[in-house]
Amino acid sequence: MNDTLLELQALGLELPSPAYIFGAIVFGLIGLVAWRLGRKQGNRRQLWLGVALMLYPYLVPGTVWLYAIGLALCGGLWLSR
Repeated sequence: MNDTLLELQALGLELPSPAYIFGAIVFGLIGLVAWRLGRKQGNRRQLWLGVALMLYPYLVPGTVWLYAIGLALCGGLWLSR
């Protein structure tokens, strides 16, 4: 198993850290709630911020960036209330 991990790392593929996985799940759940409430209330800004919160973890490579962007998007949700 250790050889497989070394081969994947040699190819440039690394497993995400537990902090990254936790952040992706938390921000994804916040995005899901925001999307559902935005759709229900007809608030387009909240709806699209929810979509962004659900999808951006797939595009962000680092844990620091994940939390920085996630907090910024959550701040946008807070201001759009």
